[in-house]
Amino acid sequence: MVEAQKQLIQAQKSLMAGDFKQVETIVSSILEIEPDHKDALYMTAVNNRYQGRLKEALTHLNRLLSLAPSFGRALQELGYVYKAQGHLDKAIMAFEQSVISNPALTGAWLQLITLYQGSGKPEKAREADSQLTRMKNLPKELLAVSNYLYEDKILKAETLCRAFLKVNPTHGEAMRLLAEIASRYGVLDEAEFLLSKAIGFSPDTIQLKLDLIQVLRKSQQFNQALLIAEQLVMSDEKNPVFQSHYAIQAMQAGQYDLSLEFFDKVLKKLPKDAATHTSKGHALKTLGRRSDAIKSYKAACDLAPTYGDAWYGLANLKTYKFQQEEIAEMEETLEQTTMNVQAKVQIHFSLGKAYEDQEKHDQSFHHYAQGNTLRYIESRYNPDQMDEEFQEHKSVLSKDLLANYKGKGSQKSDPIFIVGLPRAGSTLIEQILASHSQVDGTMELPNIIMIAQEMRGRQKIDSEEGYPRNLKNIQPEKLFELGEKYIADTKQHRETAPFFTDKMPNNFRHIDLIKMILPNAKIIDARRDALACCFSGFKQLFAEGQEFSYSLESIGRYYRGYVELMDHFDTVMPGAIHRIHYEDMINDSEDQIRKLLAYCELPFEENCLNFHKTKRAVKTASSEQVREKINTRGLNAWKPFEKHLDPLKRALGLT
Repeated sequence: MVEAQKQLIQAQKSLMAGDFKQVETIVSSILEIEPDHKDALYMTAVNNRYQGRLKEALTHLNRLLSLAPSFGRALQELGYVYKAQGHLDKAIMAFEQSVISNPALTGAWLQLITLYQGSGKPEKAREADSQLTRMKNLPKELLAVSNYLYEDKILKAETLCRAFLKVNPTHGEAMRLLAEIASRYGVLDEAEFLLSKAIGFSPDTIQLKLDLIQVLRKSQQFNQALLIAEQLVMSDEKNPVFQSHYAIQAMQAGQYDLSLEFFDKVLKKLPKDAATHTSKGHALKTLGRRSDAIKSYKAACDLAPTYGDAWYGLANLKTYKFQQEEIAEMEETLEQTTMNVQAKVQIHFSLGKAYEDQEKHDQSFHHYAQGNTLRYIESRYNPDQMDEEFQEHKSVLSKDLLANYKGKGSQKSDPIFIVGLPRAGSTLIEQILASHSQVDGTMELPNIIMIAQEMRGRQKIDSEEGYPRNLKNIQPEKLFELGEKYIADTKQHRETAPFFTDKMPNNFRHIDLIKMILPNAKIIDARRDALACCFSGFKQLFAEGQEFSYSLESIGRYYRGYVELMDHFDTVMPGAIHRIHYEDMINDSEDQIRKLLAYCELPFEENCLNFHKTKRAVKTASSEQVREKINTRGLNAWKPFEKHLDPLKRALGLT
């Protein structure tokens, strides 16, 4: 790897000197050993373009973008090639995608200014010029940090950014970049702190406030995010960008009437804005206004067929059936090579749903697999590392450890944790409990995961100072503090009931932490048949946080690790966790509901049997399904796809 980097530096010098033959010799030698070497493929494409060999350049770029669909410099190079071929519309789209992937690409911004001016888009040209000026005004160190950050070289970005901040401790943009790095590591408290400090030094910098809104939203501090969005609106009441942010934050904070009011304000000014139509559709869907949501999603699809979020909004209703002309339009849209990667993913998943409804299961699986492959390519998920994490949790939690810390932690019994794998019926269980007069239904709360990330810091999984090993030496008063902090931080999501649900499925990985900081909390394990659960996860496009679901093998390994970890917890804490098998709930719901309420020490209430009548906002993918009576439709949905599921069966140990 080091030798290849040295060779590429020499190739770069040769390219600048016009020695194209030498460049070709160097990069060919690298590609012989590493055919998928991204920088070598990129250099080959540039070298081809410089020689006017545009078709060869395109071949290498298509190969490179199949390996790294969001590689900003590759997309920029694609723009140069299309421009040289005279395909100016394609060039614009490629340059636009390049600056979405990496806003620090000054060459792409410069090209967009010229192309926008030439195509009669002066407003867009001014916006591009503003972005170019901003980038050119950055210190060269921070421009390098931006490039490293957006090319996913995060450690390099962090090292350089921290070095810059030592010399320039009040530089707002440096603090903003470091906050983004912290956010990518999942250390949201640090990101929030950095952005708040930066705003103190640069109170008029809008981007800092927009970034802080996103961090607060990630940590589900929706009211605080709404407050900042409100301040932006008050500073410029006619600004549709600020109004849009305010509408989105109002939706996240549960103020849906306010949210819809502001979405409509934006649409009065920008009636053709597909993103706003789609966001409005999301709000309507969450409220259960299905037909209105469909109208909003369809309006967005009509305005911008490449806006994948709108297509997937329709698919994610679960009950919507695509028309043949809609399927044809999505298929045609996918052929656009310069389309945003996320949009491609969303359309693939939408087509998977469309063909599944038509019982064309081979075509359906093809699109589910294509969408997952695109996500898998760009993910950093490592199944070996996850297996190691599972093993660490098993080695940490023991009967002796629990005995040593007995009576410590917060003694509050308010939370009812619902854990398991996504698509295992956790939303159904939450809806049942939320129908009880003594339980507030909340949402997928990130608080436990944030506590775990704070305890982990930047330590490796096998470090004695890192999480979960540091649970063995934690001070009792710290356990109490963390438990009380969890209760305080989640209060914003509750109403007045004495108990509340926390339905974050992946919290099963932190049951040891939960039982140490909140020993009286209830924990429910939502379990579903392995093939049904895993395939349902594979064909569900999650917003974020479920990277194990991007391949059949990795989701199968994850399921096995989950079952083995839960078995360990059952051994160490017999009877502490209540397990509900989805199939049992479907086949004998009243008996399962009575057992669930008994475990939670709640009196039986008839409303829990009629959970589908409960009016509440549901934000998960199962929002439409839990508004129906229990049915058996999903039990065997995997069977028509069985011939494609051998990798999953092997990972589960079923073959």
